[in-house]
Amino acid sequence: MNSALRSAYFIFSHSLNPNPNPKAFPLIFCLHSLPFISVSRLPLRVSRQEQPSRSVRTSTFCSSSTMAGTDANSLASSSSVEKQFEHFRTQLQDSGSLRDRIRSVAMEIESSTRLIQASLLLVHQSRLTPEVLEKPKSQVGLLKSFYNQLAEILRESPGLYYRYHGDWRSETQTAVSLLAFIHWLETGELLLHPEAEEKLGLNESDFNLDVEDYLIGICFMSNELPRYVVNQVTVGDYDCPRKVLKFFTDLHAAFRMLNLRNDFLRKKFDGMKYDLRRVEEVYYDVKIRGLLTMGD
Repeated sequence: MNSALRSAYFIFSHSLNPNPNPKAFPLIFCLHSLPFISVSRLPLRVSRQEQPSRSVRTSTFCSSSTMAGTDANSLASSSSVEKQFEHFRTQLQDSGSLRDRIRSVAMEIESSTRLIQASLLLVHQSRLTPEVLEKPKSQVGLLKSFYNQLAEILRESPGLYYRYHGDWRSETQTAVSLLAFIHWLETGELLLHPEAEEKLGLNESDFNLDVEDYLIGICFMSNELPRYVVNQVTVGDYDCPRKVLKFFTDLHAAFRMLNLRNDFLRKKFDGMKYDLRRVEEVYYDVKIRGLLTMGD
């Protein structure tokens, strides 16, 4: 009876696994030598074969869930990047529009300063008379209106003065130099910073005259003095070199008080000493020739 049961188990297991592992034969042969074992206690290979199929389905589900989560994160990241660059596009567009408006007014300021320069050329061709300064002075009010327009534009975007300052900086320096030259021709004194702000309408807290622009404008004005001295001596004003030299010496000494860096302002100040030397040479020539009408 036991032999019949062992034979039946052997045939049954062989039918489930027609190509058994050769290493499993010793175990089967050992079963023939074992005493009677209840068939109900024997493990079934069918149950062991079902487990891999369940694990494959589980891993496939997990992979699908992971891929779905990755796609959702990618879409969210792409949306945030798109929103950020859309915001950048709007900012750059608004900034470009504002800059175009500022440059349009700056061109008007430049045009006005050119008219003042053209009018002041008459100063170098004859003796100074009040009529010579009437035309350039008539442009000062127009110049002030342009700066009022700039102030209104910047008032729409507070806190951006120095961001767009470079768009009208050179025009402002030229305007200061012309106003300082006109002021000196009328009074013989230096145009002070508050006075320049008042003439240009730049005395507001959020839109004022930058100190460096004022100083560079004064340096530009000093470039005109040597030419003015030579031309005035030519037309017979022999006392002009003495007055210009006194003004120039005081101005140069005042600039010496500043601790200037190696920038554009320092270069313009270094050029002032050459203008001062030219005035000194003219004054020396006039003095040794005995052409002075007044003493020092």
